[in-house]
Amino acid sequence: MSTITLIGTGNMARTIGTLAVAGGNTVEVMGRDESKADHLAKTLGGGTTAGTWGAVPAGSMVITALLYDGVVPVVAEYGDALAGKVIIDISNPFNATFDGLAHNGETSIAQEVAKIAPASASVVKAFNTIFRNVLEKGRPNVLIAGDNAQAKAHVAAFTESLGLRPLDVGGLKMAHWLEGMGLVTVGLAGNGVGHWDFALGVNEFAG
Repeated sequence: MSTITLIGTGNMARTIGTLAVAGGNTVEVMGRDESKADHLAKTLGGGTTAGTWGAVPAGSMVITALLYDGVVPVVAEYGDALAGKVIIDISNPFNATFDGLAHNGETSIAQEVAKIAPASASVVKAFNTIFRNVLEKGRPNVLIAGDNAQAKAHVAAFTESLGLRPLDVGGLKMAHWLEGMGLVTVGLAGNGVGHWDFALGVNEFAG
């Protein structure tokens, strides 16, 4: 099993944390508001601890469960405390009208994190194409992107411990397109599918 630190105390932190504890993983929660981190740790149970904001995370994998515009600043704030860690970015940088990405150019939040993270850290994009309600009650595919094969293997093993299916889409440049897929899910929810109880995935056909 894995050791995980969740940076953030919102709904996605609670959902992933709940699955992580149920999967037998060791979980730590860090929040700028330490009272919220303490509360979430107690809610998750299973030996979950609350860490000190900005300190070296206990987890070998660090999930930035934050709104997209907070991810890069927080990684910069933590700085060398993230050395040697696998940083998992789950954010979706949607624009205000939810019909485009908030950043310009062929980049992603994960790629921007990689630019400022310690050289010994590895960045992986994952979980951004899945609605929280589906994570709570479904078993969707988890699409992951990253440049470090060993880091992706660790994330894949963690994903499997949650009862989910990891699918590697390639290098970190693919994180840009995963963010686009996150946008597609919102478009489908508002149009062709018409509800939020679905996830994008892969069906394999023999022959």
